[in-house]
Parts: sequence; C-alpha cells; structure tokens
Amino acid sequence: MASSVSKKMPRAERRAQLLETAHNMVREQGTDALTLGGLAERAGVSKPIAYSHFETRAGLMIALYKEINDRQVRALDAALRETPVRLGDFARLIAQAYMECHDAVGPEWHAIAAALKGDAQMSAYQQEMIDGHIALFIKALAPLVTLSETEISRRCIAIIGAAEALSDAMVNARISKGEAVDELASLISTWLAAN
Repeated sequence: MASSVSKKMPRAERRAQLLETAHNMVREQGTDALTLGGLAERAGVSKPIAYSHFETRAGLMIALYKEINDRQVRALDAALRETPVRLGDFARLIAQAYMECHDAVGPEWHAIAAALKGDAQMSAYQQEMIDGHIALFIKALAPLVTLSETEISRRCIAIIGAAEALSDAMVNARISKGEAVDELASLISTWLAAN
C-alpha cells in the first residue's frame, strides 16, 4: 500500500505518522495485527524506517502506550491547572479527565497493555508511569488533604488501579462514561478524605 506518504519527512513527524497509523491498525484489527512490517506497509514506508523508529514490535507497542499515556497526563495536568480548592472538585476533575482520555483513545490502551503483559521493558515503563501519576496527584492534593505524603501515595496506587478497571469497563460498554466518572470521583473523595 505504498503511497506518496513515503516522501522524506522530519524524524519527529515520521514518528508521529507511524504512531497514528499504529493506533488505527490496533483499533481496526487488534494488537495481533500490529507488526513493524505491517506498519511500514500501511504507512507507505520501508521496513528499515519503521525499525529505525521502534527497533522491535515490543518497542513499537511501548511507544504507542507511552504516547497514549502522555495524552492522558497532558489532559490531567491541564485540568489540575484550574487548582481546585475542595477535594470533591479535584476528584471530579481527575475522574472526568481520566475517563475522557480513555474514551477518546478507545480500547487500544488496555489491549496494548494486555499484549505486553510480562515484558520487562513494559513493566518498567508502567511503574514509571504510575510513579509519575502519583507525583502529579501528590502535588495537587497536598493542600487539600490532611494525609501524609506516604498515605496519599499508597492510596493513589489503589485509585490508579481502580481508574484502570473502571476505564476498561467503560470502553467495553459495561458501564457508561458518566457512571465511570461518578464512581472514580466518589472513590477519590472517600479514600483521600479518610484518616
């Protein structure tokens, strides 16, 4: 399926194009269909170009997962800049931003994570991602709660796990987006207000 897309592009633009193509492939065909050769063909570039950006299939999937997470972090950060003054407002803001991001991405996030289960590089990235979310939450929450940083950190680990489960249920149409937001906001408010 080579096309005029294969013209010389700056590296960052080519990478963005390849990641967008990979998103579409996962959305349409699932993670099993995502290979570097298939990506190159679909994007209209040579295999060496795809390999130079991602090296391995796992590298491609991790880059895709990271790109989705980066979108989510930007959405959360933008939401937090509104500096909520009450825990309930913070909880609603976080829950809304989290679910909107997952709703926009669709089931690819969870499919990619499942496909990379057990991959050491993916496990390391997921831990880094969780640590980043916790740091973001601690910074925003410290003025709003009476818990210690250690307590906030532990509770945020559990909240992130619950948020992932709720977003999975939402993108698979087991619950509505509104229900997912309500449940996550309630969980955040309850757990972080408790002493």
